[in-house]
Amino acid sequence: MTRTTTVVSAAGLLAAVTLAANAAHGQVNVPKPTYKFEKCYGVAKAGENDCFGPANACGGTSKVDRQADAWVYVPAGTCKKIAGGSTGPAKS
Repeated sequence: MTRTTTVVSAAGLLAAVTLAANAAHGQVNVPKPTYKFEKCYGVAKAGENDCFGPANACGGTSKVDRQADAWVYVPAGTCKKIAGGSTGPAKS
Protein backbone atom coordinates (compact mmCIF):
# COMPACT_ATOMS: atom_id res chain seq x y z
CA MET A 1 0.00 0.00 0.00
CA THR A 2 1.20 3.47 -0.75
CA ARG A 3 1.16 6.21 1.86
CA THR A 4 -1.73 7.97 0.07
CA THR A 5 -3.81 4.78 -0.02
CA THR A 6 -3.18 4.18 3.68
CA VAL A 7 -4.23 7.72 4.62
CA VAL A 8 -7.37 7.54 2.49
CA SER A 9 -8.28 4.12 3.95
CA ALA A 10 -7.76 5.36 7.51
CA ALA A 11 -9.89 8.45 6.85
CA GLY A 12 -12.68 6.30 5.40
CA LEU A 13 -12.60 3.96 8.39
CA LEU A 14 -12.70 6.88 10.82
CA ALA A 15 -15.69 8.38 8.98
CA ALA A 16 -17.56 5.06 9.06
CA VAL A 17 -16.94 4.54 12.77
CA THR A 18 -17.98 8.12 13.58
CA LEU A 19 -21.19 7.78 11.56
CA ALA A 20 -22.09 4.49 13.25
CA ALA A 21 -21.41 5.90 16.72
CA ASN A 22 -23.55 8.97 16.06
CA ALA A 23 -26.41 6.85 14.73
CA ALA A 24 -26.31 4.55 17.76
CA HIS A 25 -26.12 7.45 20.23
CA GLY A 26 -28.71 9.65 18.54
CA GLN A 27 -31.88 7.65 19.14
CA VAL A 28 -32.79 6.39 22.59
CA ASN A 29 -36.04 5.19 24.10
CA VAL A 30 -35.81 6.63 27.59
CA PRO A 31 -37.59 4.55 30.25
CA LYS A 32 -40.14 6.24 32.48
CA PRO A 33 -38.62 7.42 35.76
CA THR A 34 -39.37 5.59 39.00
CA TYR A 35 -40.27 8.87 40.75
CA LYS A 36 -43.45 10.94 40.28
CA PHE A 37 -42.80 12.86 37.04
CA GLU A 38 -44.24 15.11 34.39
CA LYS A 39 -43.21 15.81 30.81
CA CYS A 40 -41.75 19.28 30.41
CA TYR A 41 -41.89 20.65 26.87
CA GLY A 42 -39.70 23.36 25.39
CA VAL A 43 -36.73 23.18 27.76
CA ALA A 44 -34.40 20.48 26.38
CA LYS A 45 -31.06 21.20 24.73
CA ALA A 46 -30.73 20.01 21.14
CA GLY A 47 -30.24 16.25 21.13
CA GLU A 48 -31.09 15.87 24.83
CA ASN A 49 -34.87 15.37 24.72
CA ASP A 50 -36.34 12.27 26.37
CA CYS A 51 -38.84 11.45 23.67
CA PHE A 52 -40.58 12.35 20.49
CA GLY A 53 -42.71 15.03 18.98
CA PRO A 54 -44.08 15.29 15.43
CA ALA A 55 -40.62 16.17 14.05
CA ASN A 56 -38.60 13.41 15.75
CA ALA A 57 -39.18 9.78 16.61
CA CYS A 58 -37.01 9.10 19.65
CA GLY A 59 -35.20 10.60 22.58
CA GLY A 60 -32.02 12.44 21.69
CA THR A 61 -33.28 13.58 18.29
CA SER A 62 -34.41 17.17 18.82
CA LYS A 63 -32.66 19.54 16.43
CA VAL A 64 -32.62 22.84 18.32
CA ASP A 65 -32.45 24.05 21.92
CA ARG A 66 -35.88 24.54 23.51
CA GLN A 67 -37.74 22.81 20.67
CA ALA A 68 -41.41 23.39 21.54
CA ASP A 69 -42.59 19.83 20.81
CA ALA A 70 -39.68 18.00 22.48
CA TRP A 71 -39.86 17.11 26.16
CA VAL A 72 -37.86 15.79 29.09
CA TYR A 73 -38.99 14.03 32.24
CA VAL A 74 -38.79 16.24 35.34
CA PRO A 75 -40.03 15.67 38.90
CA ALA A 76 -43.76 16.46 39.20
CA GLY A 77 -44.42 20.15 39.86
CA THR A 78 -41.03 21.26 38.51
CA CYS A 79 -41.86 22.24 34.92
CA LYS A 80 -43.83 25.36 35.85
CA LYS A 81 -40.72 26.63 37.68
CA ILE A 82 -38.56 26.47 34.52
CA ALA A 83 -38.61 29.52 32.23
CA GLY A 84 -40.20 28.47 28.95
CA GLY A 85 -41.35 25.10 30.33
CA SER A 86 -44.82 23.78 29.58
CA THR A 87 -46.58 20.56 30.56
CA GLY A 88 -48.07 20.34 27.07
CA PRO A 89 -46.71 20.87 23.57
CA ALA A 90 -46.95 24.35 22.09
CA LYS A 91 -50.06 24.94 20.00
CA SER A 92 -49.43 25.77 16.34
